[in-house]
Amino acid sequence: MEVGEVYRSRFGRTILDADNVWFTLLTLNTNPLHFDAEFAAQTEFGKLLVDSTFTLALVTGLSVADVSEHAVNLGWKEVTLPAPVYAGDTLRAVTEVLAKRESRSRPDRGIVTVRTRGLNQREEVVIEFERTIMVARRP
Repeated sequence: MEVGEVYRSRFGRTILDADNVWFTLLTLNTNPLHFDAEFAAQTEFGKLLVDSTFTLALVTGLSVADVSEHAVNLGWKEVTLPAPVYAGDTLRAVTEVLAKRESRSRPDRGIVTVRTRGLNQREEVVIEFERTIMVARRP
């Protein structure tokens, strides 16, 4: 990976109602915006929202094959959610390499920082975050 390179996920993923219900229950998220259609209909969104932590997990997963398949995730920062995500949306990931350096504690490893944007089927950015990963250095 080189600084400035951009990777686009090879495929997208359409979010199903079941994904949102399952994830909301699994994580004990009690916000009715994610599971109470009558409540959600009365909000500015007008319908159920997909749990934002599901969106983070999904878009991270979409980027793994391109930038971190054999890496160790060290963390996320600067997570923003500029647009809502609904069941039926199809998301894909676009990831840019921001920085890279040698690991200070493990000389056989490198530290890479990337910025990933999750785009919906209308090319709207629905999530953006920076992620730091540790990768094996090339010999």
